Amino acid sequence: MSDTLAAASVASRGHVWRAVVATSIGNALEWFDLVVYGFFAVVIAKLFFPAGNDAVSLLLTLGTFGVSFFMRPLGAIVIGAYADRAGRKAALTLSILLMMLGTAIIVVLPTYSQIGVAAPVILVLARLVQGFSAGGEFGSATAFLAEHVPHRRGFFASWQVASQGLTTVLAAVFGTVLTGTLSADQLAGWGWRIPFAFGLLLGPIAYYIRSNVDETPEFLAAKTTRSPLRDTFAGQKTRLAIAVGIVVLGTVATYLVLFMPTYGVKQLGLSPSVSFSAVVLTGLIQMVCSPLVGHWSDKIGRTGLMLTSAALLLVLIYPAFAWLVDQPSPAKLIAMQVAMGVLVTGYFAALPGLLSEIFPVATRTTGMSLAYNIAVTIFGGFGPFIIAWLIRTTGDKVAPSFYLMFAALVSIVALVAARRVLGFK
Repeated sequence: MSDTLAAASVASRGHVWRAVVATSIGNALEWFDLVVYGFFAVVIAKLFFPAGNDAVSLLLTLGTFGVSFFMRPLGAIVIGAYADRAGRKAALTLSILLMMLGTAIIVVLPTYSQIGVAAPVILVLARLVQGFSAGGEFGSATAFLAEHVPHRRGFFASWQVASQGLTTVLAAVFGTVLTGTLSADQLAGWGWRIPFAFGLLLGPIAYYIRSNVDETPEFLAAKTTRSPLRDTFAGQKTRLAIAVGIVVLGTVATYLVLFMPTYGVKQLGLSPSVSFSAVVLTGLIQMVCSPLVGHWSDKIGRTGLMLTSAALLLVLIYPAFAWLVDQPSPAKLIAMQVAMGVLVTGYFAALPGLLSEIFPVATRTTGMSLAYNIAVTIFGGFGPFIIAWLIRTTGDKVAPSFYLMFAALVSIVALVAARRVLGFK
């Protein structure tokens, strides 16, 4: 072992949990603003896209949610390559600053009734900034966690998913409290801005913590490349394609959970507070169980766990939606969200560790960022829009299950390829 690697390893043992806290808090805040936008889609639709038709207005809002994902591959390229050249820490501080900028714009932005068409235009620009920032966050945060203790890569990388569970809990708690205590006029007038302001106020704390953590041992010891993007496309196209396929189910399932409050209100006629409360349980499961799944994946392998979860989602999701739609009730929605939370966590929590092993250190953040954000942009970002469109087109309230079944099939094929082509367990 070189002197550099030995020194870095000693330092990492003393600061690894500080790194976990720094990455998790910052990552949770990064995703918090994105999730909140989806949760308050119905309110935002009326304020910024008053199309005269509630369904069209909601589709426009969910489309705007998806538009920001067009920037994610660009963010993945720019921030991912920056992380492979300058370090994971530098990329993490840059991404949190950009997210704070996009959030600040949303917090103070006047509505359509106040400034006309400029309101939705500026909203889209703010969402594009947030999308660019989020594009570099997953790869940088995952590499930062996975590289501190390589022999426990799955456990530490899973905290990335646990922090997204924290995001879901925070956003859903805000949704539950605000929709349960404020009138419709109060929620539309100022209430919907509160969670965005919360994220903005906590942003500087996350920035400070990220600015004062150590770089990862593996990055310090590795030989860097000046062209990580070119190297990824030149010699790792198969790995990139397999990684994209693996991410598909994770992102579709995540954004289906994000869509559930809107689904519960618009399609099932349940109260917003009930819908948000169900999502709180999903977030808690993801937050608590992700490290357990990550630890288990270090012991027995990652692809077996993920294949089992994917197969169960494929088989069970249609009957679950049919059962829920037959006679909707708060108890049924909560039971379904709990079941989905367990299965999605079983898949998603093992995913960061697997992705970090697919790519070498020199191109790890670039490769992971590209794979994750290509899949998220195509399949996840427009997931709520596609689901709403499927329901409206087919007239079938069970339609969301079709999209998740498709995603499960794609990822099962990719996982099999990871085992047979790349030799992962």
